Amino acid sequence: MRRLNFNKINKLILCAFLSFTLILGNITIVKADGIELNCKSAILVDAISGEVIVDKNSHEKLPPASVTKIMTMLLVMEAIDSGKITFEDKVTISKQAESASTEGTRLLLEAGEVRTVHELMLGVAVESANDASIALAEYISGSEEEFVKLMNKRAKELGMNDTNFMNANGLHEDGHVTSAYDIALMSRALLKHEKIFDYISQYIVEVKIGKNNDVLRSLANKNKMVRFYQGFVDGIKTGYTRQALYCISVTAKKNNLRLISVIMGAPDVPTRTKEAKKLLDYGFANYSNYSVAKSGDVVAEAPVSKGDTSNLRIVSKDDISILIKKGEDKNITKEIKIPDVLVAPIKKDQQLGEMILYKDKKEIAKFPLVASSDINKSSFFINLRKSLEYWFGASK
Repeated sequence: MRRLNFNKINKLILCAFLSFTLILGNITIVKADGIELNCKSAILVDAISGEVIVDKNSHEKLPPASVTKIMTMLLVMEAIDSGKITFEDKVTISKQAESASTEGTRLLLEAGEVRTVHELMLGVAVESANDASIALAEYISGSEEEFVKLMNKRAKELGMNDTNFMNANGLHEDGHVTSAYDIALMSRALLKHEKIFDYISQYIVEVKIGKNNDVLRSLANKNKMVRFYQGFVDGIKTGYTRQALYCISVTAKKNNLRLISVIMGAPDVPTRTKEAKKLLDYGFANYSNYSVAKSGDVVAEAPVSKGDTSNLRIVSKDDISILIKKGEDKNITKEIKIPDVLVAPIKKDQQLGEMILYKDKKEIAKFPLVASSDINKSSFFINLRKSLEYWFGASK
């Protein structure tokens, strides 16, 4: 019978303890806006305006683990909106995407089986499946390498200056980094696609897999906050690797306020959840969204000179809202600046003015106002008709 070597066991225990201590050594409890957070970095933002409410080391470059998949899902949604692909498209799984060649969480796909974009999106959003991420990347760009180029290009367009992606699923690679701030940016972009909530808000889904379509998998969302945060959380994405530790970008909505809470480098799942919830609780308790107008709302009318129409409705280009502390709405005023008379020709969506918002008479935001329709330059016959209408109408 072999005897246990307690000296070796004690050394192993000591090594494990030291390793654990070294991992946690980079995590500090720091107060951000008076809130103690046990993680490496964090941010809380208003999803509509992008205004930052709480910031803790939000530009520190860190490995994001599967939170990377937010960008993967964003590019899928943009490809769908552009008409390049559809949710019903059938994707043949490659050897590269096959689960046997993919580490970490998987949908257990086999090379040669065929899955729809819809099924793969469920795999990414709910199961955080690495193989499904690669399959979608290959379908959109031909290869994961080309897709990663697209990821980094889109990141730059969004202003994600702390980010460099190396893969489509978030498995650890040296140089694969982003920041809490940048995660908030791509999360905001993703949430603008209403259809994404059909995926990221699901807690339990069933997906068929296998070459014969004969294996039924029940998937539970890795983001447990979808189910357990008072019913208000409806996305987005969690992540974990040994190097990244526990990360999350989570969104929740109460009344007209939608927030995004990002936690990077938490020591464990309970802490990640607690800190993300702590930020959301703080935001909902202290802030509200002051809505002035929705995109397309008519905010003014103006006369048009030399046009085939004499008046034009001017509309808000975007949703007009600002983040305010609760109780400050009485101090908000607005001013609409447009020309007294517009001159044709005018194109739809052409900017014609702006709405300025003030708090306590201090300017806090500007929003573009645009033309609701085209107005062509008036012709001789239109001018003649207008003259006749004016004179005969005036004589009645």
